[in-house]
Amino acid sequence: MTYELYIGDRMFSSWSLRGWLMLEKFAIPHTTHMIGLYSGTMAKDMAHLAPARLVPTLRTPEGTVVGESLAMAETLAERHPDVGFWPTDPARRATARWLCAEMVGGFGALRGECAMQLGHIWEGFPVTDAVKVDLARIETLWQHARNVSGSTDGFLFGAYSLADVFYTPVAARIIGYDLPVSEASRAYCSALLSDPAVLDWQEQARKAHYDPEPYAMDLPKRPWSLES
Repeated sequence: MTYELYIGDRMFSSWSLRGWLMLEKFAIPHTTHMIGLYSGTMAKDMAHLAPARLVPTLRTPEGTVVGESLAMAETLAERHPDVGFWPTDPARRATARWLCAEMVGGFGALRGECAMQLGHIWEGFPVTDAVKVDLARIETLWQHARNVSGSTDGFLFGAYSLADVFYTPVAARIIGYDLPVSEASRAYCSALLSDPAVLDWQEQARKAHYDPEPYAMDLPKRPWSLES
């Protein structure tokens, strides 16, 4: 039983990273296909998956096409109830679903102003008030998750869950733009980004070359590091 996952660029596609982690971290057999996100071939590459038009897109072993990350997450959790996608405790599970849903629909300033990139850390990035509001909300949600779960460090609900999958690209934005968050939040970001699966994704991402580089900024940059 092997799934087919269609993803875009590894360096910049935050949603592709989420889709891949759903399968990779929970040991679900899958084959990955690259879509031309920046080459101009995306529509052609995805024509056979219509009406899906964005990455990631999942195709089940039976051939059913599933678009949108949250739908993919729920489909996989339903089909593989024993692998631990969601916390087993009802309160923790409900809270984890809440965090994922708010990630999908929220944090527009952070996502719009701080495109995910895994190559370096921007220095002197001007943090707008709107981004600060998003960061405060994210930290509130992370603390609420820990209040519900009793987890004081590491993953939000103790064991790794879909909530951690959905917030890994957020962690990459926080580190990649050196955004102002608490020490506890930065430690959580480091825990997510130091995971072997994420490090493997990042290593693969750095093999690609761009001319011009997407989302380039007129700012100095320093090598990627999880050290504060």
